[in-house]
Order: sequence, then C-alpha cells, then structure tokens
Amino acid sequence: MTDSNAVVAPADADERRAAPPIVCYRVDQLAAYDQAFYDRLKQGMTIISEVIVDPRDASCFEVPAGCFFRIVSVEGSQVGDLNLWNKNDLSERFFSGKTRQLHASHVTRGDRLWSNFPSLRPMATITHDTLEWYGWDADGAGVHDVIGTRCDPYTNHRLNGVDYHHCCHSNLTRALAEHLGISLAEAEPHVHDVLNVFMCTGFTNDSKQYFMKASPVRPGDYIEFFAEIDLLGDLSACPGGNCGSSHSDDSTPCYPLKVVVYQPVVALPDDWQSPAPSGYGGGHGT
Repeated sequence: MTDSNAVVAPADADERRAAPPIVCYRVDQLAAYDQAFYDRLKQGMTIISEVIVDPRDASCFEVPAGCFFRIVSVEGSQVGDLNLWNKNDLSERFFSGKTRQLHASHVTRGDRLWSNFPSLRPMATITHDTLEWYGWDADGAGVHDVIGTRCDPYTNHRLNGVDYHHCCHSNLTRALAEHLGISLAEAEPHVHDVLNVFMCTGFTNDSKQYFMKASPVRPGDYIEFFAEIDLLGDLSACPGGNCGSSHSDDSTPCYPLKVVVYQPVVALPDDWQSPAPSGYGGGHGT
C-alpha cells in the first residue's frame, strides 16, 4: 500500500543537509571564567549551614551572594533536581534553556547558571565538579544536564494513569510552600525547569529521544557553586534514584543528598558586586 503522505526527497537533498553547523551564540564577550579568583576565596571556608535532602523529597536552602554551596552524594548513587531563585525576588529564577544555549546541554566547572528575562544574568558559577572527568560517553551522554525538565505528576498520570505524589515537581512544590509559608497553589507556579544534578543523559542516535542511564555519581562526589546573587535553592532527591531504570515510582533505591553552604574566610575584593541585569532597555520596538 502506497503512503499518500510520503514526501520524496528533492534532488539537492544531500546538498541541503551538507550545510555547516553554526554555534548559535558567540560567548566571547561574556566575562571569562576566573579560576584563580574562586580558588583564592576557597583558601579557608567556614560551613554556615547544612541541609539533608531526604529520598523522594525536597528541601530549600539559602545562600548569600559571595558564598559557595556544594551538592554532595552521601550514601548512594542519587541524582537531584535543582531550582534556584533570587532570594529577594522570586520572579527572577534559573533559566535552563538559555543556560543550555550559552554553554551546552550539560554543564560543568566554569559554566554559569543564568536567570530568566528580563534580568538574564549569572545566578551561580560552577567552581568544582568531581564528575568533570566523565565528559561524553559512547552513547553521547553527559552529566548535569539542562535538557530535561523534571519528573512531574501530570506527565506521569497522562502516561500511566496513576497519581504519584513524589515526583520532583511535587517535591519542589511542597518544599517551597513550607519554606515560604505559602499554599501549594501559590508555590507551584514558581517551580521551574531544573538543573539535573548528577543525572547522566543524552539523545539516542537513531530517534534523538531523550534518554537517561545510571549516574556515575558515588558517595563523596559533589558539584560546587559560587553564589553570584542572594539565592534561594530547592533541591529534590529524585524518586528515580540514579535514574538507571525508572522514575516517578517507589521501585528504585533512593538515597539522601546533602547541601553544604560555605562562607569564605578571605574577603571579597572591595570592587566585587553581583552581576548587573541585562542592559536591554525593554522597548521591544515601540
């Protein structure tokens, strides 16, 4: 039977496909990553807070501008979903899509986590990553992705027809509501696309579908950030555990994660300040 909707490739199809790829954004005008600056600040740090994020749950934490925080694997291979906001203005929040465009599909040391419009500025800079060695594997997977959104009860119900209340979206919503003393309905609109911490993901070679595989994270591994602005963070210990088999259920072994916030002993330079918001005037052509 002939498919009446089949499209025949044009004669110059190969020529069209041969167009060279062009990186969408030139980032050479952005401030260069200054490893020596961050290393100097880390020459002696004091722990000012620690939070344990229970399995299949989430917890909030606060990080003053100029401090560091680490997300640490403490008991077993476990991934986490991270939301960040400007502590003083929740309308400014992490923008995973623009972070992906300015850096890559997966982030590591030297990359920044950018905020949404209209501010579009670095919220945090990754200053250490014990999984930096992983790079890209034979499947095309990397670690710490800004591709996936977060597991959520709406998609899960659509696909599986069940209510599951410990997806990362729900975990993040509960934790934010509790931290701010607001209702779930008030908290949920603030929850946004995440940084998938420790998660190992990519796109399949044939169908280009988003895939996950068992995370290489082990107890003692961590990713470290410098807070460029005052931050409110919210971290979920994903119900998928190391995301090597399933998620959005209780069938996978899960482990806690730890967040540690550090205050540098070394003083910041007198001229240091948080990055300014985007200089765009907001006229939009009118």
